[in-house]
Amino acid sequence: MGENRRRIILCLARPIKSLRRWGHELPALILLVLVIGLVWMFMEIADEVLEGEAHPLDRRLILAMRNPQDLNDPVGARWVEELGRDFTALGGIGVLTFITLGVMGYLLLHRNFRIMALVVIAVGGGTLLSFMLKSSFDRPRPDLVPHASYVYTASFPSGHSMMSAATYLTLGALLARVHPKRRTKAYILTVAVLTTFAVGISRIYMGVHWPSDVLGGWTLGAAWALLCWLVARWLQMRGQVEQEA
Repeated sequence: MGENRRRIILCLARPIKSLRRWGHELPALILLVLVIGLVWMFMEIADEVLEGEAHPLDRRLILAMRNPQDLNDPVGARWVEELGRDFTALGGIGVLTFITLGVMGYLLLHRNFRIMALVVIAVGGGTLLSFMLKSSFDRPRPDLVPHASYVYTASFPSGHSMMSAATYLTLGALLARVHPKRRTKAYILTVAVLTTFAVGISRIYMGVHWPSDVLGGWTLGAAWALLCWLVARWLQMRGQVEQEA
């Protein structure tokens, strides 16, 4: 009788274990679908850009951010213009490098060596991918309004938008992975998303990028960040990355 009871318990435990395993794998599958979806969106945007179909909407959105009587004057008070320059600096190479080094120091202090290496690969790889795509598409910069920032590369995709997404979202995702508290995770990711959004909008506001450039940078940068998040999750599941207490 005892042996039969044990067999019944084992039979009931099997589907429970399967559900637990599925519960662990479901977030990874969702992230993978999001990565594929974002890459597909980037390809659609790129197709619109190459065919010139994005230009009419791009033109209207840029002009909507300028004084119709004076295209040299962005909409808003002088402090709004200064704010735009401040936000666009957050996507510059110098600022992103400084922040990345700061996060690497934090991870080094907490002995998260594998995550630190992943940060280097993520940010460095994202930068390389951005330059390669710019050279490949070679889209001219907007010529509708004067540029409020010095530019020296092609327009699509927006390097500031892509690298702010790749850097801030990657760093946010990786830092969230090593924190067990949900409130901390939500706070880190929210700050990363808002910063990425502000950088992209500032590039349109300053007249140095078409809106489709920014949207393309956002989608590909976010896909890159999610991919790095998947790698970090895989390392954590293997016990090679520990959560902080």
